[in-house]
Amino acid sequence: MMRRLFLVLFVLMAASAVVMAQQTLSAYTTLEEPLAKELFDQFERETGIRVNFVRLSGGDAVARMEAESANPQASIWVGGVGLDHITAKGKNLTMPYVSREAVNTPVAYRDPQNYWIGLYVGPLVISTNLDRARALGLTPPKSWADLLKPEYRGHVRMANPNVSGTAYNVLTTIRYVNNGNENQAFDYLRRLDANIDQYARSGSAPGQSLAIGEVAVAIGYAHDHVRLKANGANIEINAPAEGAGYELASMSLIRGGTQPVQARQLYDWILSSPSAQKIFTDWYLVLVRNGAATHPLALTLNQIRTVNQDMAWDGDPANRKRLLDRWIAEIESRR
Repeated sequence: MMRRLFLVLFVLMAASAVVMAQQTLSAYTTLEEPLAKELFDQFERETGIRVNFVRLSGGDAVARMEAESANPQASIWVGGVGLDHITAKGKNLTMPYVSREAVNTPVAYRDPQNYWIGLYVGPLVISTNLDRARALGLTPPKSWADLLKPEYRGHVRMANPNVSGTAYNVLTTIRYVNNGNENQAFDYLRRLDANIDQYARSGSAPGQSLAIGEVAVAIGYAHDHVRLKANGANIEINAPAEGAGYELASMSLIRGGTQPVQARQLYDWILSSPSAQKIFTDWYLVLVRNGAATHPLALTLNQIRTVNQDMAWDGDPANRKRLLDRWIAEIESRR
């Protein structure tokens, strides 16, 4: 009798452990940490699945997945510039998934082989802290060319393209502005470097420094800067006159992830849940889902001039490596 009781208890404990394991999910995210927490907390409230997430810049997320490819520590990657997701696909770090909700995302915003799916778009902008600019006697720059003016020396901040998808998008944008001529693009980037005070480790960090007046000018994505302005920062936001590159923030399942069922649940929920869509919209993000609402303060692609961006080319691992190797050799190593 006692032996049977122990056996029953053992089975119940084992079953309980399985259930507990099914109620957690490990994820990487490149969303801003407060946004990620709000989103994943809502997912837990609606599904009972707790998301244990690590916030990483896009480049760091790809590097982490590559280092862990033999033993993945997460099952899904949420957010991050689409170029990074294309690179991850090219490195065989992610896996295809045909979500039943994908039909509501236009074909232009999802991978043809279903390795990644777009969530929202956001153009690059050049923003100025008006208080700091006034104190320094600076006029807000409105173009990529303006950023090269000597008066901005030491007053411009952007992220490091080695670790930031946002900053890598700056590199590819400058290439498009120069009609694909990489020599001309790097001539511009070397001259811009003279005015950069420092390269941050995430694409949103320069904007945060801008908001508190630590720096006069910052390059980043519109939604980050619009949110800072809406929260009281005295900043002016300008889309560069020559054309803005833009991100297609995306989502991918990680190849070999140990929680595929929960990962697919989160994937489907993000694409379909009205509460998830509202959280994104409240953060001024421009969703690509058909019929999605847009915050009235958000800056959409059809309001500005954009470059003719080829995301497949930009995200190709060979092209990315060549551009970043050259940036390291000609700019970073010489600072």
